[in-house]
Amino acid sequence: MVSDTGETVAGEWHAARSNLSSAARLKLGGTVLLVLDAKDNHVRTQAEIKTVEISHRVAAIPRELHFPDGSLFETRDNDGVDRLLGQHITKRAGLVHWLEQFRPRLIGIAAAAVFLAYGTYKLALPALVELAVAVTPPIVPQVMSASTMQAFDQAVFSPSELPQEEQDAIRAEFARIAAHAEGSPEDYKLNFRKGGYIGPNAFALPDGTLVLTDELVELAGDDRQMITGVLAHEIGHVEYEHSLRQLYRAAGVAGLVMLIAGDVGSAMEDILTQGGGLLALSHSREAERQADQRSVELMRKAGLDPTAIERFFALLEEKLGDKGGTSIVSTHPGTPERRKAILDYNAALDKKPAGN
Repeated sequence: MVSDTGETVAGEWHAARSNLSSAARLKLGGTVLLVLDAKDNHVRTQAEIKTVEISHRVAAIPRELHFPDGSLFETRDNDGVDRLLGQHITKRAGLVHWLEQFRPRLIGIAAAAVFLAYGTYKLALPALVELAVAVTPPIVPQVMSASTMQAFDQAVFSPSELPQEEQDAIRAEFARIAAHAEGSPEDYKLNFRKGGYIGPNAFALPDGTLVLTDELVELAGDDRQMITGVLAHEIGHVEYEHSLRQLYRAAGVAGLVMLIAGDVGSAMEDILTQGGGLLALSHSREAERQADQRSVELMRKAGLDPTAIERFFALLEEKLGDKGGTSIVSTHPGTPERRKAILDYNAALDKKPAGN
């Protein structure tokens, strides 16, 4: 029997390998934990506190103390356990309880983190993206574009089945608009592919590589200037370095995720090496507006129909509708407002004095 002096914690004692339990009290004597029978004060079990496994405090969940002999002491008096064991409870237990106890504070911290991340994304990230684009050496878009083309050729594309004479005719008109683009006409390389699951589409990679699918050519039918208008649009994406900006923006977002959630494995490497393809298929509304206007400008300079791309978007909506996925309708949406903006921009250029 043990003296009934000193603080104790009421609970239940479960003998090892038994489903039975009995009322008991937990007592600390120096560095020894004792479980006393609630009726006669006899010692049920005892052990050095460092050998006892003490569960962490989580809200109102009962506390469990597992003794080396296999017995268990269980109590709902979490405050009593904290007072009795004091500094013997691990810091982790205190942290878990702190998080549970101060949920409003935790919500506030989480909200502040989200606000900080959003502010970084909206304010700091755009400036960092522009800086990264400005200092990017030419080898970076070249490597990314080559890697992307290789990945598409292996997983999506197959060789073009367009007749050679049709390819030559498209290349001839493409050369007319490339001659008026920024840089040298040799900076822009047109590739024909059978599109596979991406269907009728066209896109440009950061180094000036352009891809035109057989399905898009077939959709345009005999109106070749619509195809040329689309290619002029893609040249606009290259000139404005939209894909490179998208790449750095995605890398910045991945960096924010890593900062908040920890290591995301090979995510950053995947973005920098294989992400260019998906980025080339999707641009912001502002980027699409800029590319639309550049298409109008290049087509005018080449003596071709400057509104051809508007006509092509109208054809797309008529033929394909909104099918989502990776079709050109989803990656180059041609809403009525967008088509009107193209026509309005061309009309504004008509009103400018010659030579301006």
